Amino acid sequence: MIGLGSPSGLLLPVVLTLCGQSPDQKDVKFTADSDLVLLDVSVQNTKGGFASDLKKENFQIFENGRRQIITQFGKGDTPISLGLVLDDSRSMRPKRAEVVNAALAFIDASNPRDEIFVTHFNDRVRHGLPAGMNFSDDPQILRQALWKNEAEGMTAMYDGILDGLRQLEFGRQDKKSLIIVSDGGDNASAYHFRDVVDAVQRSRAILYTIGVFDEEDPDRNPALLRRLAAVSGGISYVPPLDQLAAVCRGIAKDIRNRYSIGYVPARTNDKSALRTVKVSITDAGSQKYVVHARTSYVLPARP
Repeated sequence: MIGLGSPSGLLLPVVLTLCGQSPDQKDVKFTADSDLVLLDVSVQNTKGGFASDLKKENFQIFENGRRQIITQFGKGDTPISLGLVLDDSRSMRPKRAEVVNAALAFIDASNPRDEIFVTHFNDRVRHGLPAGMNFSDDPQILRQALWKNEAEGMTAMYDGILDGLRQLEFGRQDKKSLIIVSDGGDNASAYHFRDVVDAVQRSRAILYTIGVFDEEDPDRNPALLRRLAAVSGGISYVPPLDQLAAVCRGIAKDIRNRYSIGYVPARTNDKSALRTVKVSITDAGSQKYVVHARTSYVLPARP
């Protein structure tokens, strides 16, 4: 399980140290610590275009229904740590070429300084990169990683997602994302859906999910993929196979156009570890916007 104390956690510690003198003129230091919540927020207009000119004053953030004061705000095409988590079960065999080509289209449209890994899952989880290599920005190495395993066996999707979240802990970048491509529900994992949701709520990662379903597939579960994306602040897609590459290029564009917004949670008497988050747009004229942002996170236990 992934904790918020890890590098990929949503909360980052903030330490404030004040220096002064005690009544007997000895130098003393007063230190207080809190937590900074960092959100990656995507804002689009109703036509699907990115709203790139919003200011801090246009955003409102509510945690457990209480409005928060935004203390950090920025927007820029900064590199991220990212994982491609791909279904390599037997039913994906006819779709494998389209999936790999779509992943390559995503890599081509991404920031060239992004660090990327590839995780495959079927009956078990396998890493695509060579042993000892956590990430790469080399398109040729990533191409080999995408083609590394055969499409066979069943679908351990939950195990694959959890492995991807753990792998993100080794990433050097503050922004982190997973792109998950699957054609069905889970039928082979050691872990369960609740385990994945808990891990996502403890992680900073944005999840983009892509369902490439066969209508007759009894394991298909688009609602599950939508839930995972929504909790993290990502987006879920169910495109026709011939639109898969276009969707992946769109995800790369969304990642490169997200706002980074931070706040220090207001102290309350609420002892619940689960915190709900809502991000809204205000004072932006008559234009309507679609906001994709994390909807919840888990407050870490204090030592």
